[in-house]
Amino acid sequence: MQMTTLSKLSYGLALAGAVSLLSLPAWAGDIKVWHHGGRGDGERGKIAAMLEAWSAAHPDNKAVLEILPEGAYNEQVQAAALAGNLPDLLDFDGPNYANYVWSGYLAPLNDIVPQATLDNVIPSLIAQGTYGPDGKLYSIGMGDSGLGLWANKAMLTKAGVRIPKGVDDPWTLAEFEDALAKLKASGIATPLDVKLNYGKGEWFTYGFSPIVQSMGGDLIDRKTWKSKGTLDGDAAINAMTHFQSWVKAGYVVPAAAGDDSFFGKKTSAISFVGHWMWAAHSKALGDDLVLLPMPKWGDKQLTGNGGWCWGVTKKAKDAKAVGELIAYLLSDPVLGPFMESQGGPPGTKSVTAASKLYGPGGKLQVYADQLSHGIGFPRPVHPAYPVITAAFAAAVADIVDGKDVKASLGKAASDIDQNIADNSGYPPFASK
Repeated sequence: MQMTTLSKLSYGLALAGAVSLLSLPAWAGDIKVWHHGGRGDGERGKIAAMLEAWSAAHPDNKAVLEILPEGAYNEQVQAAALAGNLPDLLDFDGPNYANYVWSGYLAPLNDIVPQATLDNVIPSLIAQGTYGPDGKLYSIGMGDSGLGLWANKAMLTKAGVRIPKGVDDPWTLAEFEDALAKLKASGIATPLDVKLNYGKGEWFTYGFSPIVQSMGGDLIDRKTWKSKGTLDGDAAINAMTHFQSWVKAGYVVPAAAGDDSFFGKKTSAISFVGHWMWAAHSKALGDDLVLLPMPKWGDKQLTGNGGWCWGVTKKAKDAKAVGELIAYLLSDPVLGPFMESQGGPPGTKSVTAASKLYGPGGKLQVYADQLSHGIGFPRPVHPAYPVITAAFAAAVADIVDGKDVKASLGKAASDIDQNIADNSGYPPFASK
């Protein structure tokens, strides 16, 4: 949802009041910040307003924001690192931090970010950002995340589809596929939007790997760190065969149809996506919008979690200064309004406790319930993650295009294992 100039100004004035409450030391020099921009103008506009408020209060320490395209973000980070041009404060998708730490890009946050801020961060984000080999924290997110099924209640009711009551009442795989068939028969052109328009990137892994994992597969064996036999095993093949069958049956919105089949054209009844669509969905559907929990595709009910995080690079001119900027971004008056508008589970305990959206009866309580029920399943924290996700995303794209499921997953598994072998197992992650 695009902010008007007036709304950006109002947001900035509110943030200016918030930053003035912080008692910070004086230091000199701009803080260079990279951010991926998010989905749509709303997120990037609000991040910009936050940093503008900080800069207004700290003219000698302005936060200089640069937005990089999300689709090629990791490649640009890698290129900048090789050229020695990383920023002071780096935004990145959570699972990539293991590669960045292993490569020597990031500094531990334990002695950089104020302890009071660290103590307030929710446990799932501390767990995501803690690097196994040394036990230190390298990333902090402003929020956590989760998947769900946004649904048009009127369409489901008309088609005679059962509406789950909460996290403990999910659809099974059979119910989910029956719902798609009923919705199609009721006249809904393409009942399911899985955001294929996002393209062959991180969304394909974040969004669709929980289907594989729910059915007993995974992207890689998390003990041996081998992908062959897991990503191309029977469970994963079964999961992605079902996924391909939804496309072949005409249930899934094609990539070329764009982003608004659910909330704009209303030619879809279910949108399989995350919290970031809350604003657009709620504005368009009002009381007809309902958020359903992740189905129990197999023996487990799972959702992806984690998301974009902040980290301080070893190139930072004044790491303590950058740590104070992180503290500002995670302070209640700054983080609270941002997370309410974006829809993601807040990244701090205090903002979560005060949230109108995530408390009992809140419109987005399902996301909080899924995390508190242990349904969140992190993507593999391994230095090879950029290769793992790229290989799986390529396989998904091929499967959507109708190519052989087993062969597509087999190629992905081989590519992953070859990269790990080429890097001698990424010690200390190498299996024994």
